Amino acid sequence: MVAGAFPLAKLLTLGARQLSRPLAARIKAGARASPFFRAYICLPPAQLYHWVEMRAKMRLMGFRGAAVKPLNEEAAAELGAELLGEAIVFGVGGLCLYLEYARQTGQARRREEEQAAALREVGERLERLREELDAMAARLPPGHAPGHAPGNAPAASSPAPGGSHAPGAEGGGAGHAPARPGH
Repeated sequence: MVAGAFPLAKLLTLGARQLSRPLAARIKAGARASPFFRAYICLPPAQLYHWVEMRAKMRLMGFRGAAVKPLNEEAAAELGAELLGEAIVFGVGGLCLYLEYARQTGQARRREEEQAAALREVGERLERLREELDAMAARLPPGHAPGHAPGNAPAASSPAPGGSHAPGAEGGGAGHAPARPGH
């Protein structure tokens, strides 16, 4: 994003995440009250989470093969509702992250396409200019090199105005006076 631009997408992402918290709280309250949600949505993940957590703790303490007692229904419903609420907040955050990633890649793709189109256009223009140059060169009479007036020799071999030679044509090279004999 450009430093001076207002990050509207990021603000909307933050707003969606903040709005997901009350939504999650409302769903949790409904899950606690509804027998269907309680029995099929809240209790199984809560019992599984409790079983995995207790097995991990017991293994860390060195107990192997000990049975894990399931949570009572009220505690499992509360834990399941908390897990559901956290899953909703996490899901909304992940969705916002994915949408931001998709937006950024779309912008990068559009930018690359614009650059490629501009490069193609410059290449096509260069090719047209080459064709025009070739057409102009073909219209010149034979023996005339492009860039030189007819009857003039190339500038490198002609003497400079005032009768002196071009620098570097003789002796000591460009910018140096010719070497005097005996010195």
